[in-house]
Amino acid sequence: MHTVLLVIHLLLAISLVGSILLQRSEGGALGIGGSGGMGGFMTGRATSNLLSRTSAILAACFFVTSLSLALMSTSGREVRRSVVDRPAPTAPAEPAAPSVPAAR
Repeated sequence: MHTVLLVIHLLLAISLVGSILLQRSEGGALGIGGSGGMGGFMTGRATSNLLSRTSAILAACFFVTSLSLALMSTSGREVRRSVVDRPAPTAPAEPAAPSVPAAR
């Protein structure tokens, strides 16, 4: 499950970058999605609305998969909230008695 979610997360990241790069910038100089970019199928305004909605949906899905992966990575471990929660290191009760060699 973890691997499948990770692959979906990576595909969403690549799609999100692509949809953002296709959008028209404020100055209109860098974007590919210009007024004639769709071959006359959509107007400039409709293209920007479509790309904006696509980017918003992809971003929401990206955040959901990010949170899911974060929760899945911590689900199998014990979570310690404070240094005080750690048990004190235990020392041996008494040092071991030195062994006396047997006399011959």
